[in-house]
Amino acid sequence: MRPAFRKPPTLIAALAAAALLAGCAAEPKDGRPPAKPDQVTARIATPNPGKGDAPLTLARISTKSGEILILEPDGSVTTMDLDTPAGRDAFAVSEADLMALNTNLDLDLGGLVAPNRPYRKTAQEKALEEFAKRTQPALPEWQKGTVVAPEDFIGSRVVVLNAGKQGDLVEVTANLREGVDADIAFSYATCALAGWAKAEGAGYGRHIRTLQDTRNGKLLIGAAFTISDDKPLGLRVMETNETLRECKARGIPAA
Repeated sequence: MRPAFRKPPTLIAALAAAALLAGCAAEPKDGRPPAKPDQVTARIATPNPGKGDAPLTLARISTKSGEILILEPDGSVTTMDLDTPAGRDAFAVSEADLMALNTNLDLDLGGLVAPNRPYRKTAQEKALEEFAKRTQPALPEWQKGTVVAPEDFIGSRVVVLNAGKQGDLVEVTANLREGVDADIAFSYATCALAGWAKAEGAGYGRHIRTLQDTRNGKLLIGAAFTISDDKPLGLRVMETNETLRECKARGIPAA
């Protein structure tokens, strides 16, 4: 399975392909230009910003239909049309991409990109920006003037549901006085998780789901999180130390 936000491949044999398409190969003896091939083959690079490399793979470009067939590293084939945003991105070569290829392949690519060319965001960067707009803070924003009382918070516990597996799944159960605001209740569950994570040496918790019920005159919250050492992608992510500081500032117990 390919990553959800794969940066569009960058064509690095565009000059060779253009030469073939334009009929720049050796002319036949009768002086007529050579026939245009049905397909041309090019090598493309998929830059990996996290590692700084740009592994190469193969692509076949149909000169008749304008279709690109990209052989992925896992052996699968991705098909896209040239006359689409993704297809046009495949031919977009940024200066950073060229420098990465120059480093990896020891190529002299100087002068192929104009120094004053305006920067264009990649499809991956655009997708990550849209995702960031939907993210929420670990603790919900409270209405101005919200006041909490110590008696609102009755008790909490954290249970590990799949210990030993990558990205431990935990459930926080929090008991509160009936009638407490839902945002305060969720904040209490998150603060309880932060206190537990601090003791366990865990850096982050990604929110999965929250259930709410009223039982025996109490408000019961059940919130599930995945625990990790590295910051995960998520719409609501708890960073342990930062969350603990916020819990203390709001007067919410973390244990």
